[in-house]
Amino acid sequence: MLRILQRFGRRCFGLRAALVFALASSAAAAQAPTPAEQRAVRAFEAAEKLGPPALYAFLRPMPKGADLHMHLSGAVYAETFLAEAVKQNLCIDPAGLSLTAPAPAASAGAKAACAGGNVPAATALIDQHLYDRMVDSLSMRDFVPSSGISGHDHFFATFERFSVVPEESGPLLEEVVHRAAAQNEQYLEIMTTPPFANAAKLGYKFGWPGTDATVTREQLARLRDQLLAAGLRDEVATDAKALDDMLAARANERCDATAAPASEASTPEAPPAPSSEAPPPGATRPRPSCGVAVHFLYQVLRGYPAQQVFAQTLLGFEAVAADQATPHPRWVGINFVMPEDGRLSMKDYHLQMLMLDYLHSVYPTVKISLHAGELAPGLVPPAGLDFHIRQAINLGHASRIGHGVDVLYERNPTALLHAMAAQHIMVEINLTSNDVILGVKGNDHPLHAYLAAHVPVALSTDDEGVSRIDLTHEYVRAATEQGLGYLELKRMARTSLEYAFFSGESLWERAAPNRPDDFTHRVAACAGPIQPLAAPGAECARFLAANERARQQYELEQRFAAFEADLR
Repeated sequence: MLRILQRFGRRCFGLRAALVFALASSAAAAQAPTPAEQRAVRAFEAAEKLGPPALYAFLRPMPKGADLHMHLSGAVYAETFLAEAVKQNLCIDPAGLSLTAPAPAASAGAKAACAGGNVPAATALIDQHLYDRMVDSLSMRDFVPSSGISGHDHFFATFERFSVVPEESGPLLEEVVHRAAAQNEQYLEIMTTPPFANAAKLGYKFGWPGTDATVTREQLARLRDQLLAAGLRDEVATDAKALDDMLAARANERCDATAAPASEASTPEAPPAPSSEAPPPGATRPRPSCGVAVHFLYQVLRGYPAQQVFAQTLLGFEAVAADQATPHPRWVGINFVMPEDGRLSMKDYHLQMLMLDYLHSVYPTVKISLHAGELAPGLVPPAGLDFHIRQAINLGHASRIGHGVDVLYERNPTALLHAMAAQHIMVEINLTSNDVILGVKGNDHPLHAYLAAHVPVALSTDDEGVSRIDLTHEYVRAATEQGLGYLELKRMARTSLEYAFFSGESLWERAAPNRPDDFTHRVAACAGPIQPLAAPGAECARFLAANERARQQYELEQRFAAFEADLR
């Protein structure tokens, strides 16, 4: 039915009409646009007629809520890595076009130097040709596929080339947050990989108790006990320190006098000004990046032997659970990364879902978002396309799916889509990444299948630095390639905060199972009109103070009110 609907709509009316037709019976389509939204729709369509640059100019200040699928290292532009390499006195391998560490100093007090034909990173600052080649090597800029080197290959190869620059380097996070603020984003869930060398070592010490095909909960429980008894939990403090170092740059922002964590930087009593209006006389405007809240997802590297993956996953659950016990948690969940089509990722996919099934039973409050279905026909055998998303949900306990590109190649995709809609499993859509890595775009992308089935979706960037994009670019692409209009994009921004890993209740009345999310009715405490700069009423303020999710959603509505009011 879904495929028939898509084909009929696209042939007769085009992408946008097909989407409207598919959503006509949903709760979201039942409420007519407000006068402010109608004005925004007209402005959007006027920009659309002028072409992508004009559409980008319109969408850049549009409130976008959250980017929920972003890898920190991949979000950083090559130019920043080169600048940081110069600061840290790193080297460049001119043959491999990668950043490298200098050779150890020959004697005490001696200065480390580049060796083996490598040159100081600063060389790129006086050699434009080398600088250009390095930017191309560390990103997808100017990449052209050639025999044996696809977009997939070049994309994933970039990470090793800049991996010598540690993720906790201050400028990396600072760049990402400032870019988000410049596009009217207010929340980031950033994936990062903390130190896990000791956990991996312990994993190899005890080995894997199961087989290549399966493992029992009892075996995993014994292995967990062994790893914890041997000191795996000691590395939790190391991971916390790495996160502290990463966040130190944000402390330099001096967003407020108390240096509260980013997720607490704005309160319902004093939300950041969402418009360009000047602050009251005598007031000091905070830096725009102070309005961006940041939480982190613990990355687990899935492309290694099972004993290492389990040990690192256990460390991740322990680190997130320990952080949850603090007044202001920074870690909010777990995710598995690395190419899903890799040999070990494919061979051990079911085993890894069994690991998550067991660990979820031990740490039920740790939330899970999983890369699943980041595959396309031809990349893996057909059998490799038909179960990943379903197992990520049913065994991996994923409440969000990253990519989900192969959903229509899964066994009984219609039933899977209906189940995802009924369970409110959100999909993080990465249009540029799916094109660059998988060659999937336009009508080949399953976005409209998700929308037609009422599966919640939101746009995200994946690796904006490597791809040379930003979130606004993805909004433009959703409009120009996928035919989405202003109201669909606004809904996606709201969806991003509805499914972010916040604490507390939603600002919106929760949709029942088997019904789409309804962003038309707010909870009773905050049912009154929302104005751009007006503080909420006393009852609403108390509700927002107690619920981080609702607080962020209220701010988004204020930002939309300001954005739409400024349009003419």
